[in-house]
Amino acid sequence: MGEAAMTDDAPGKGAPDENGEDVTAPLLEIRGLSVSYRTRGGVVKAVRGVDLDVWPGQVTAVVGGSGSGKSTTAHAVIRLLAANGTIDAGTVRFGRHDLAALSEAELRTVRGARIGLVPQDPTVSLNPVKRVGEQVAEVLRIHGLATRRSAAAEAVAVLDRAGLPDAAVRARQYPHELSGGMRQRALIAVAIAARPALIIADEPTSALDVTVQRVILDRLQHLTEESGTAILLVTHDLGVAADRAHRLVVMEQGRVVEAGETRAVLADPQHEYTRRLLASAPSLTTARPRTPVNTSPGSAAPPDTAVPLVEARNLVKEFRLPRAGGEARTLRAVDDVSLTLRRGRTLALVGESGSGKSTTARLVLRLAEATSGQVLFDGTDVTTAGGASVRQLRRRAQLVYQNPYASLDPRFSVGEVITEPLRAFKVGDRASRLDRARELLDRVALPAATLERRPAELSGGQRQRVAIARALALSPDLVVCDEPVSALDVSVQAQVLDLLAELQADTGVAYLFISHDLAVVRQIADQVAVMRAGRVVETGPPEELFSEPRHAYTRELLAAIPGGRAPSPSTVTATVRGPL
Repeated sequence: MGEAAMTDDAPGKGAPDENGEDVTAPLLEIRGLSVSYRTRGGVVKAVRGVDLDVWPGQVTAVVGGSGSGKSTTAHAVIRLLAANGTIDAGTVRFGRHDLAALSEAELRTVRGARIGLVPQDPTVSLNPVKRVGEQVAEVLRIHGLATRRSAAAEAVAVLDRAGLPDAAVRARQYPHELSGGMRQRALIAVAIAARPALIIADEPTSALDVTVQRVILDRLQHLTEESGTAILLVTHDLGVAADRAHRLVVMEQGRVVEAGETRAVLADPQHEYTRRLLASAPSLTTARPRTPVNTSPGSAAPPDTAVPLVEARNLVKEFRLPRAGGEARTLRAVDDVSLTLRRGRTLALVGESGSGKSTTARLVLRLAEATSGQVLFDGTDVTTAGGASVRQLRRRAQLVYQNPYASLDPRFSVGEVITEPLRAFKVGDRASRLDRARELLDRVALPAATLERRPAELSGGQRQRVAIARALALSPDLVVCDEPVSALDVSVQAQVLDLLAELQADTGVAYLFISHDLAVVRQIADQVAVMRAGRVVETGPPEELFSEPRHAYTRELLAAIPGGRAPSPSTVTATVRGPL
């Protein structure tokens, strides 16, 4: 299904810009695009005959499940496909150029200067050995927008426009010293530095909490409204698409199955796949039915009255920051935090990027040393424990990371990934470990044949299932889930959340669940703790906290959730490239 026939919100042609290009025609016009990948098992057709238009001053969102071809389509525009990827057919017209036919030298004059890219994963997209400010300054120098002398100050200004707090300090830090949300904003700064005509945003807010997400999307939207910049937005978040996109393109199995004005598509979806996507989206108004936790008949006390599995008392964690004005600075990332988590329960930590959620979890797992306070695990103080005590804690508490693309060793087979904890703790022999791996794969709904495959051969949802299987290998009492579904599309999100609930009901495992997505938290949490600036500002069951929030910050988080509004169908055709 193509997009050649646009709805009446598409402007007529005729107005040239300063380069002589028609700004009321589609800025980006894709016709018949087909892309394939060469793999060991043969040629895989990832994109099949896609037609797509992106207009000046509009946001066009591409949505679809994992493997639908949405990211491949976006990367094909600027020919940044993987080495085994090939454009088999089609044209990609950008202004007067067919990008599919340009030489590599000609493409370099377009990338960065006229088309900016915001990739999905800041962990692998930023240079780990360069300071953040240097990476933004490099873009400005390459495109002749700043001199070597002025580039540093200009880079700080761009970081500030991208919404990075305390930009002058952050510019002197390395990527690993920033939170995931801060790294994502640094990537956005790199993309907008040259004020491009088109921004390709591949899941630009999947790692961001709702308040920061709103700030970033507001800033990107400002580009479309004030300077006519077009945005091709790849997202699995239907709420973001509903709020921000003028046009919606739905992809399944490499094809466009539905396209049109956003309100029309969401209000009356014509394709069955679009209806399934909408049905899978987590909701703040509907709680997931809870299955009772399976407790052993001889247990000394029910879960709510037994000794808490995890108890944090007045935790404090401070970090040193780069000097500013010659003075040493300290950041209190966790400030007097107290939490309680019982067996078979789920405690969710929510809050914006940099609020201290992940640092609190690292303190609980003893992956970081507390400046002060106590951590009790099953009644035992493990705050300063070492040696055998810490090793025992490692066996009883496991971690599922946010990013399934970076958390699995690419050199290992899936079987080796899952059995690695068993080998480390000398549990069983090789045959029994493989049996355990097969059992765990079955539990996370993956076929036994997956054991022989490598992570790179799996989709994002499959990789996260492998990560969950690995975390369960030692039958832990606690699993810390650090944004475990933020990188997944809504249909896979629903599957993983169902899986986590089933595993908890079967095994009695407790979850410390970190998320910026309040709709996801509503589905899985028994108790919610809202964090801001290192402190817990409100706690309570999700039904009570989301319906009658007591703290102003909680109300702000709820108000920032995407999906409550849609953009105006009017098209902005301003041609002046103003500041972001």
